[in-house]
Amino acid sequence: MGNTLTLARHLRGMPEQDLVNALVARELGLSLTAIAGIRDYFDLADVLLEHGAVQKALTRLDRHTLTALAVLARDKRPMTPQEVVQELAPLSSRPTHAGAIGESLDAAASLLLVHPQGEAFTCYDAVCDQLRGWPTFGLPSLEELAGTDAGGALERVPDVDRRFIDKLAAERAFAATGAVTELLLELERQPARELAKGGIALPDAKRLAAAMRVDLETVTDYLALAERGAFVRRDSTGWMTTETGNGWLGHPTSTRWRLLTDVWFARLPGDIRTLLAERAHSPWGDGLRSYIDWLYPAGGEWMDERVTSYTRGAELLGITAAQAPSSPGALLLAGRPDEAEEFLRPLLPREVSTVYLQHDLSVVAPGPLEPAIDERMRVVADVENRGLATTYRISAATVNRALTAGETAESLREFLGEISSTGIPQPLDYLITEGAARYGLLRVGTLDGAALDPDDPSYGARSYVRSDDAHLLQTVAVDQSLASIALTRVGEHRLVSRFDHDIVFWSLSDARYPVAAEDEHGAVLALRRHRIAREHRHHLSDPLVEMVTRLASDAAEELAADGDDTSQAWLARQVESAARAKETLVVSVRMPGGDVVDYELEPTSVSGGRMRARDKKSDIERTLPLSSVTAVRTLPLVE
Repeated sequence: MGNTLTLARHLRGMPEQDLVNALVARELGLSLTAIAGIRDYFDLADVLLEHGAVQKALTRLDRHTLTALAVLARDKRPMTPQEVVQELAPLSSRPTHAGAIGESLDAAASLLLVHPQGEAFTCYDAVCDQLRGWPTFGLPSLEELAGTDAGGALERVPDVDRRFIDKLAAERAFAATGAVTELLLELERQPARELAKGGIALPDAKRLAAAMRVDLETVTDYLALAERGAFVRRDSTGWMTTETGNGWLGHPTSTRWRLLTDVWFARLPGDIRTLLAERAHSPWGDGLRSYIDWLYPAGGEWMDERVTSYTRGAELLGITAAQAPSSPGALLLAGRPDEAEEFLRPLLPREVSTVYLQHDLSVVAPGPLEPAIDERMRVVADVENRGLATTYRISAATVNRALTAGETAESLREFLGEISSTGIPQPLDYLITEGAARYGLLRVGTLDGAALDPDDPSYGARSYVRSDDAHLLQTVAVDQSLASIALTRVGEHRLVSRFDHDIVFWSLSDARYPVAAEDEHGAVLALRRHRIAREHRHHLSDPLVEMVTRLASDAAEELAADGDDTSQAWLARQVESAARAKETLVVSVRMPGGDVVDYELEPTSVSGGRMRARDKKSDIERTLPLSSVTAVRTLPLVE
């Protein structure tokens, strides 16, 4: 393909990280097999200049960049940004500046679509041909790219509408932080299993949706947001909350919202960020869609899906409401997240530190509880309803859970007494007293599985359940809801299981038995169902990075072996590439007398350390040993 040699030489001279960035931005979608098949920079240049790869890259460009490229494609000669401006003057009513054109062409060069030559740029043949053929496929020509205006001016959101939008946005911000809070807490309690084909297993998705009080589709949206913020991570056991997510739970609501919006904003691609920031005070809706269609004339469904994804996230978080940016959202889009949080804080429900304890064992918080109080309350009680007023419920099971976590009857009374505006009702006080008295009637501990006799009932056992109450232990032994942990009686006061003690403990706790965990000395252990995903220590390799490193290493070895940039392999590949593309080269040849002579040659083949080529000036075929070639260069990229 034309210009393969020129591009290959350019790739060879690029810093490794710049090349990796360019390949990532091009979104080539190469398989591992395709990457392994790229042997050198010539193969990579062929991939970059392939018809489909070029078209895909062009569809990602905005109208301004496409217009500048179309000028280069039409004239097919090196042009400076100022020369492009001059060529556009009779075609476009839009003001164009050399600085803006230069930025567009620099962006195209970083994507390896044009070749920089000093202050000028030249379009690669494959890119030129693709752009010139656009009208055939119903895509805009140079005249249409330059001559079509964007349409009407932006409309500002009226102040009356702004107040409504801010109120609605605050409601959504509160709902979003609440949903993510419940997501993280539920994943701490029990991980969510990921299916091999992708997506959360339906039972877990329904469990999360119920805890978050959202529909199944929205669970996926919030999970994706939490993953991008490193609040959750998929581990071998499924989706789990991370230490970062656990830290997020300790912040007040307004800060939780800002941290979520920071994640959303950080993931915005540069073009989308600029696009939305320009409309920080204007409705998005149909006007935004129309402008996107104009700005990305070849973007089609790809661009529409990108914008839809990010605008949906904005609506979910209250950055926008009713398809218009809220005041906090406008500040966020302007790069002022701290001010956005300050603006939102008074719009959110005020956090409270007191509750009403009811005789029916319910707990009513007249607003969202402060994070530290809410965290402790969730150990003592289950959340029944979360909203502007949150309702919890205390039960025998939750009291046992609190005692398991290290609370005592005295600490529970002290905590509830401090936050209650109504004192501690008698039924609740009785429940705490009874729960503390019954706590530990069943004890669960660890076994080492040391029994060697297969006929021994303890053979293979990893945990035990003991109790001085033989009747209670018998009830546990015949409880069909505990069949999954396979309890086996080995004595009047003892059961064993092949499962670990924590599995047995939580199974008994969930079945509402008065169970406690103990160590080998019989001392009670405090346990909390609090599972956190640990940080990954290993680094996953990136096939593109490995490929670029390999190509650079091979090139460095060639250079070290030959001492200059004229290795036999490098020269041979340049000649082969030129022969395939029917390109003309300037070949410098050292003559027997020591003089160096330049020939304009069109290579036809290379083998056995010799090249055959047609001399363009004398119209004869020459055969030259590669060992005599001192340099090879391409002619300037002009027709």
